Amino acid sequence: MREVVSVPNEVAAELAGIGDGILDALRRRLSATIRLRGNQLTIEGEEPDVAEARAVVDELVELVGGGHRIEPATVEAVLQAIGQAEDIRDVLDDVIWRHRGKRISPKTVNQKRYVDAIRRCTVTFGIGPAGTGKTYLAMAHAVAALQERQVSRIILTRPAVEAGERLGFLPGTLLEKVDPYLRPLFDALYDMLDADKLTAYMEKGIVEVAPLAFMRGRTLNDSFIILDEAQNTSPEQMQMFLTRLGFGSRMVVTGDVTQIDLPREQASGLIHVQDILGTMDGIAFVRFGHEDVVRHQLVQRIVEAYRLHAEETGTQRRR
Repeated sequence: MREVVSVPNEVAAELAGIGDGILDALRRRLSATIRLRGNQLTIEGEEPDVAEARAVVDELVELVGGGHRIEPATVEAVLQAIGQAEDIRDVLDDVIWRHRGKRISPKTVNQKRYVDAIRRCTVTFGIGPAGTGKTYLAMAHAVAALQERQVSRIILTRPAVEAGERLGFLPGTLLEKVDPYLRPLFDALYDMLDADKLTAYMEKGIVEVAPLAFMRGRTLNDSFIILDEAQNTSPEQMQMFLTRLGFGSRMVVTGDVTQIDLPREQASGLIHVQDILGTMDGIAFVRFGHEDVVRHQLVQRIVEAYRLHAEETGTQRRR
């Protein structure tokens, strides 16, 4: 079967942009043959494959017409939405935070479920591979909650687990030693707040970025608390962190159980906690897959290749 679709010029420009990245994503994910000449899109293949491709193209046309900027990851999001009977516009139009004209919103169906869970639940776990937006979307929620006066402070933390370098041999004070572990959190904050405002917030203690060990013995009221890289906590550290929860607070815990830096004999608190709290009211677990990776398309394929290798060799961590 062969079908020729005339697309608006602006859609043709988007499809051909980024080095044909969107067209390549369509060809990679769909069974039909797809060619673009001018504003004529030709789809060839078996009837079901052509119908699927046409449905995806129609969604992309509507998105561009509605002012959305499409990219290769949008193809995956559209396919997810079609497969799960979701409206892709409900996903992409859910703006969490705006900064200097930049909109932060979900890009996949799972990301939409994640942000909905953060709004709905007191404690949310986001578990999945790198590049799925777990920490970034949580931080956007935290900044929005602070600006809307839902909380009075943001607390960001992650375990300072040694991965190749010994902290004791690094130069500087303790805070300077752990700075490399906390730097990704600072980078995300600077993406969402003006530098002078963030500096003022940190000087006043409204925004705190600290290693997990600094949480011990505290009760965190009226706060939005994010624990990043939680796969590198022990079960005892995870319990300690979760019991810091105070009144008027929300917690988000993020991590990737395929990238654990703990010794083999040490159990991961992120794996352990799923068995203990998996069915508790007020707590949500959202799991991401390689299809939710919104970085370079090669990252998605790398993540999937490692997952398949771990399954085939039986080397995935289970504790």
